[in-house]
Amino acid sequence: MNVESKIMREILSATYTRIAISVLLGFAIGSVFMAVFNENVVATYETLFSNPGLTLQTAGQTIVDGYGALFKGSIINLSADNPVSMFRPITETLRLAAPLIMAGLGVALGFRVGLFNVGGTGQLVMGLLGATWVSTRMELPYGLHMVLALVVAIAFSMGTGALVGFLKARTGAHEVIVTIMMNYIALDLFTWFLRTPGLLLEEGGGGNPKSDPPALTAQLPRLLGDEFKLNIGILQALVAALVYWWLMERSTIGYRFRMVGHNSNAARAAGISVERTYVWAMAASAAFIGIAAANQGLGETGGLTSSIQANIGFDAITVALLGGSRAGGVVIAGLVFGAFKAGSPSMQIIGVSPEVLGIIQALIVLFIAAPPLIRAVFHLPKPEAK
Repeated sequence: MNVESKIMREILSATYTRIAISVLLGFAIGSVFMAVFNENVVATYETLFSNPGLTLQTAGQTIVDGYGALFKGSIINLSADNPVSMFRPITETLRLAAPLIMAGLGVALGFRVGLFNVGGTGQLVMGLLGATWVSTRMELPYGLHMVLALVVAIAFSMGTGALVGFLKARTGAHEVIVTIMMNYIALDLFTWFLRTPGLLLEEGGGGNPKSDPPALTAQLPRLLGDEFKLNIGILQALVAALVYWWLMERSTIGYRFRMVGHNSNAARAAGISVERTYVWAMAASAAFIGIAAANQGLGETGGLTSSIQANIGFDAITVALLGGSRAGGVVIAGLVFGAFKAGSPSMQIIGVSPEVLGIIQALIVLFIAAPPLIRAVFHLPKPEAK
């Protein structure tokens, strides 16, 4: 087993203790950034030596207000004057978590096979391209229209992922390099479609290029009525998690995936075609990302722009790492980062920079991806070699 595979295995074998420490450290260091660079705290620096208590009090209050706003914007708004406003935050968390869970499952599958799928953005955009074409350029009955758009999104994403696996299997090209390049190709292709009359460009539209809105027959139904944006995407995410669990833990092909990820040389000696497994693994990884693409494309009631991908492809890497590439862990991690996205505007309203959440997210990934650092600081035992 090469060094790269050993490092990846150690990262993905994170214990609950190490994950919890990584999350707590992320929030703790994020609190420092929140307090030190907040405008109200900076204003007290002039009296820092003569009245340090004021600075400490302001810093502490900033942290409390910031995380309070995060809770208020992502879980429940107890100060709301009606039930809809009170419970809208948790519905937004679920809505924003759905594509993160689906895409996170795709990246996690790649990790389990020893592949680093950094092409989530490209695969998501290609799925969006297919779903948007079907939802805006075809007329079909309600239900069938949505299902076909979903299937096409998965097919487009799978094809993109399978191409990466094919290039790795036949030429030895590293999947990280290939997927990064595919991201650029997919984004530019999607933008070109949005700018070209007769393809996806909104008819009669001007200004920023965007597509027509998906037909009503193709849009994802809302779960709680028109007062909430939450749609069936969260249910699709949970079903996807169950499929992922069965695929990786109970199916024959999942066993082959895990065996190749554990030791490709041993898998080859056992008669498994490692090259073919790479192709199928990248296709399966991209398929889950394709479901996320359909969620993004069919969950919107307005026209789609190139920003509809919302950085989900890269956020999915964080979700997969935090979730330990296990179905349940990815669901929980997706909900956490969905809460970050939902609560970010509330933090900005009270004057706390929402970029703090990006710092916290990056720190969590850093600590999870640096097992020796966490073990050294907290004297955790080194995992036993298998």
